[in-house]
Amino acid sequence: MRVRYSFSSRRTGNLDNINKRKEKIPHMVKEVIRISDIILEVLDARFIEDTRNEELEQLILSQGKKIIYVLNKSDLVSFDKTEEQIKKLKIYPYVLVSCLERSGAAELRNRIKMEVRKLGELKADADIDNMPRSKKKMPRSKKPSDKPASKSITKYTHFDKSILAGVSQPRRAQIGIIGYPNTGKSSLINILIGRKSAGTGAEAGFTKGIQKIRLSKDILVLDTPGIIPDKENSMTGKDDLTKHAKIGVRTYDKVREPEFVVDELMKKFPGLFEKYYGIDAQGNVEVLIEELGKKKGLLLKGNEIDFDRTARIILKDWQEARIREE
Repeated sequence: MRVRYSFSSRRTGNLDNINKRKEKIPHMVKEVIRISDIILEVLDARFIEDTRNEELEQLILSQGKKIIYVLNKSDLVSFDKTEEQIKKLKIYPYVLVSCLERSGAAELRNRIKMEVRKLGELKADADIDNMPRSKKKMPRSKKPSDKPASKSITKYTHFDKSILAGVSQPRRAQIGIIGYPNTGKSSLINILIGRKSAGTGAEAGFTKGIQKIRLSKDILVLDTPGIIPDKENSMTGKDDLTKHAKIGVRTYDKVREPEFVVDELMKKFPGLFEKYYGIDAQGNVEVLIEELGKKKGLLLKGNEIDFDRTARIILKDWQEARIREE
């Protein structure tokens, strides 16, 4: 088989430099989590488990913050399959969204506003508990008593919540957005606010810094670059390479070893690629690539099939959801 599945490429020698360039992004995301009141974790509805970042989820929950799971690209998968995954993973509350079809935005806005109101109520209760209690003078008792009556009796009463209305102006609620690269965070912001404010791009990792967008006068949304868990590295790990290509973290034109990735995808989704291209490859990636290369005329000198280019076309069809499970 022509496919080279070696992961000792000389390019891996640049890992230290790559990691140094990426050091600021995790810190940036952690800072957004720290200053946010509520976090939206954007997941790919087709690959919910693969696009969860449990490292960040644990950090969020340890700080007592609320997570709302936003399942984007819900138009690319059946509701029954999505619901099955939700029940299995127990991710609540969640909202189904399709940025492409601009659906689910109203429901998500309502969910955000509801959670913000809850935060306001909790803050009001906390403020009441922390405020000094009022003192009310009570008249001396006229009933006889063995003890000499004091001039007055002090009774402590709670403030009514309405008193807080004029005490201080509440600050804006801040909503942080996290997720893997290319899950559609910036597109989500744009459909939430009804106009293009957050920059978007087809390339994974398009967002380079924190973007602040006003959802309403009392709610500010903080967009962040996509972040990959520290334990994952598609430069050295075969499983991570396949996963990142599958969910679009690395786009088809930047994937290393595309033939290997296609082979792994064929194993994970037997018969799916053969059915789409109408090629009886029987699970053999070399047959699939060779026959497809012939069909498309992707040839090198000497009439050899351009395996690399053909494999990337297959990955492009996959990442753009032309090839997908029914």
